[in-house]
Amino acid sequence: MLLAEALFMAAASLARRRPERRYRAEPLGACDGEDEESGLLGYPMVLVQIPMYNEREVYKLSIAAACGLSWPSDRVIVQVLDDSTDPTVKDLVELECKLWAKKGKNVKYEVRNNRKGYKAGALKEGMLHAYVQQCDFLAVFDADFQPEADFLIRTIPYLVRNPQIALVQARWEFVNPNECLMTRIQKMTLDYHFKVEQEAGSSTFAFFGFNGTAGVWRISAIKEAGGWDDRTTVEDMDLAVRAGLKGWKFVYVGDVKEVSFWRKLYLLYSFFFVRKVVAHVVPFMLYCVVIPLSVLIPEVTIPAWGVVYIPTTITLLYAIRNPSSIHFIPFWILYENVMSFHRTKATFIGLLEFGSVNEWVVTEKLGNSSKTEPVPQILERPRCRFWGRWTMSEVLFAVFLFTCATYNLVHGPDLYFIYIYLQAITFLIVGTGFCGPSNS
Repeated sequence: MLLAEALFMAAASLARRRPERRYRAEPLGACDGEDEESGLLGYPMVLVQIPMYNEREVYKLSIAAACGLSWPSDRVIVQVLDDSTDPTVKDLVELECKLWAKKGKNVKYEVRNNRKGYKAGALKEGMLHAYVQQCDFLAVFDADFQPEADFLIRTIPYLVRNPQIALVQARWEFVNPNECLMTRIQKMTLDYHFKVEQEAGSSTFAFFGFNGTAGVWRISAIKEAGGWDDRTTVEDMDLAVRAGLKGWKFVYVGDVKEVSFWRKLYLLYSFFFVRKVVAHVVPFMLYCVVIPLSVLIPEVTIPAWGVVYIPTTITLLYAIRNPSSIHFIPFWILYENVMSFHRTKATFIGLLEFGSVNEWVVTEKLGNSSKTEPVPQILERPRCRFWGRWTMSEVLFAVFLFTCATYNLVHGPDLYFIYIYLQAITFLIVGTGFCGPSNS
């Protein structure tokens, strides 16, 4: 299944079709007889939502980028949804909003007295304010996202000129992809998501999900689909599924989607079963469980096609749209195997609805350390001993892999120990926090 899926998506992404060839996307006011200053075909009212949570390092960048969008100031509302629990950060964000308001920007600073529903709850409550009723479209940007100034100029025309379209999803990138080996590996994963998964899904009229940021929604489509739902922490995919099943179309780099029986079948098989279950469970079980255990049981042999040929083919298909990073593939494979451990765990937590299924953990954003001026630490952070950063499940799994590799080195006839040692070291590095920022 994984090989067939990889072949299909690689072929579809390479043969992608550009959306402007199928849908009207002329700049606003560019068509004969249109008046830029009147009606929807001029400059429609746009709401920009920026959900935040203790974003000390990036709040200035995101607010400045949203306020710098090339759009008439009286036709856009920037809504900063601040769920911060750090009072100092809240004061800084509010002050930044007031500074931009003094510059003539329509900035609304909104807070809640609780964090119910996390990001989805903030987005949902933000839509309840009276001034939102005058808006036709909604742009969502995460706190660590910095849109280009012409973002709305390039995306809104699809929505204005094609009333059947609900969402225009744009590509986004890291600001520091070359900072270290970890960011390079993460860039490879992100490139595959956009250049293969989303382009393939779009160009074949299949399902692709909203990424949670860098997208512009038609507000009427959100309302028809039932609005933001805080029952889940994957509110972006949840809303996309509900809107898609209502028959709304989505535009991405390749094309759009419509709802049909075959599309629903593809949604269930490819998007959910293969990509969200099989793609996580199979690599983890094969590379981190079956192969290590096989060295302990001499009677068990794994055929070469299952260990080498098919995995190598799938890996090359993953890398086909990102040739500049092909020399990082060995590191990427080891890192992805560690991530498959957590994705497998998350898959079963979600399917079985364990206690932490809707727990929301926000990753600290540091921005681009080489270009961004550090924000003074007004509040001293508590010191953290090195073992406080350890993830014991990863450390224990590293011990298991070290044991298997050592046994294979001493007693085994093959060379599996080379791979298993490297995978054990990767689990240990991630599990002890050596690939993250220092908390000291």
